[in-house]
Order: sequence, then structure tokens, then C-alpha cells
Amino acid sequence: MITIIHGEDIVNSRKFFIDERKRSSYPITFLSDNLNLTDLTQTLEGGSLFDIKDKEIFIEDFFSKKRSQEFDSIISYLQKHGKNVNIKIWESREVSKKQLNNLKNTTIKLFSLPKPLFLFLNKLAPHNSKRLIYLFHKTLESIEAELVFYMMIRQFRLLLAIFGESQNNQIDEIKNIQPWQKARLKKQVSFFSETHLKNIYNKICTIEISQKTGSSILSLPQAIDFLLLSI
Repeated sequence: MITIIHGEDIVNSRKFFIDERKRSSYPITFLSDNLNLTDLTQTLEGGSLFDIKDKEIFIEDFFSKKRSQEFDSIISYLQKHGKNVNIKIWESREVSKKQLNNLKNTTIKLFSLPKPLFLFLNKLAPHNSKRLIYLFHKTLESIEAELVFYMMIRQFRLLLAIFGESQNNQIDEIKNIQPWQKARLKKQVSFFSETHLKNIYNKICTIEISQKTGSSILSLPQAIDFLLLSI
């Protein structure tokens, strides 16, 4: 059976993936960078013919691989052997329906983030501090501050990448997002200057370091509150 584990809530999707791997009596892990048809074939078909059902294949970020003839061959191979062995694929993002359709008869585990979080992220803009602080604390009612902070880092990284597009300085996350998401980011980035964005991102990095080293006298929610006031 093939199970695809994905979604924006990578904290919980990752935890589910790791827990499944820990429970397995014969886990075999592949990263997207080192996954090839030859190694996959040897892993599943090498050794005794009777132990294939005991093997479980765990693949990380498979759909981030560039589409190629080998990619298509691996898809066909997984589809063929998915009936005889458990194959679990974890993605550090939400996989598109088009990509999901590459593999048929799969179990989909989608880990979504609460809607207030995305409302908060999309409202990140200058002269909006009061609204942002309200939305931030509303979001904290359903998820941890650490995850909100991680998503803030990601959001500002995407916004900076939008500025870098004219210099062909795209990051992979920008290349993979949907057109409507990109349009929303372009609208959001229009409220900032590049210098302002970089200053905010530097402040975020400072908060991250101080939280990790324990040098901050503020809790993470308090530090984020002060950051939002400065936006």
C-alpha cells in the first residue's frame, strides 16, 4: 500500500512519518537526492523472496525530484509493487492534485494548518500592527508559537524571493507554488520596500538566534508581539 503524507503542517506530518518509521520492523529510507530505480529495485527484490512483505519503504520529498524518464520509471515501479509492500512518501509541503494523480490507489494523509494562521500571514504588512497582534493571538489558540514563527520566517523569505525574481534569484519554494499563491505574494510585497523587508527578516533571524541560545529575556510570543509592532 502506498501512503502519501503531505501538507503545510509539516511539524505534525513529519511526526506522523517518523512515528510510522519507528513502528516498522524493517524500515528502509530513501531521500529524494539518492533515490534511483536501481537501488529501489535491489532493495525490494534483493534477498529472499519471502521477506518482501516485511520491508517498508520510506521516501522523503519524492515529488520534489525533477520530472524525468527515471522519475516516471520509479512511479511505475512504485505503482506495481505498492500492492505487495508498504510504501510511505513524506513531502515537506502540500502536493498538488496533478502530482498526486501520478500515483493511483494511494492513501492520502493531508496535514492542514488552521485558517487563522494563513489570514495572519497574508495580513503581514506595514501600519497594521494592531490587527496583526490580534490575529497572531487568535492563531495561538490552535497552534504553538514555534510553528507560527516558522511560517513567518517562510513568508518573509518568499516575499524577499519575489523581489529577487527580476534577478533570476528564485528559490525552490517560489518555483513550486501555485499561480494564485504567487499573485497574492506579489500583492503583499507591494506594501514593502526591499530595505524594509530585509530589516524585518534580520529582526526575525535575531529572534530565532536568541530563542535558540536562551539569551532572550522575552518568551517567543512576546518577541513576536514586539516584532509585529515594528512592522
